[in-house]
Amino acid sequence: MANSTISAADIRIRTEIKPGDIGFVIYRHGVLYAEEYNYGFPFELYVAKTVHEFYQHYDPARDRTWVCEHEDRIIGFLVLQHRENNTAQLRYFYLEKAYRGIGLGKKLMDLYMAFYRQCGYDSTYLWTAHEHREAAALYLRYGFSLTEEAESTTFGRKVIERKYELQ
Repeated sequence: MANSTISAADIRIRTEIKPGDIGFVIYRHGVLYAEEYNYGFPFELYVAKTVHEFYQHYDPARDRTWVCEHEDRIIGFLVLQHRENNTAQLRYFYLEKAYRGIGLGKKLMDLYMAFYRQCGYDSTYLWTAHEHREAAALYLRYGFSLTEEAESTTFGRKVIERKYELQ
């Protein structure tokens, strides 16, 4: 539910990674997805492993983070990670509950798509779970298509992972 006193214009979005950002993203993914979707500890470990991989191969010319801050605290996050074959992966997209429904997700997607195009990638994709309906609707509005589904227990319980791609 949107907080009517906050607008997307109130949010500062930075692209530089600062000390603490990586650990915070792992922590908030673990807590938020446990609260909202009953994901277990394995999900937090998965995020830690893949965030570590992102940072190991981080190239500021081809990768980007968008860190959303309000009143000096992180309230959202998104990553574009370069992959093989001139492909980009959308990862770690999350917004705190109070900041949903104010246009911030759309703003982040606009920034993602602009950087994706600026870098000249041929395609982009993301993986998410079946219960993330609002996020999936956003991806579809930006031209992504559902291309693959697979059952998984990576998140500490059974989910259907879905791959969305944009060519």
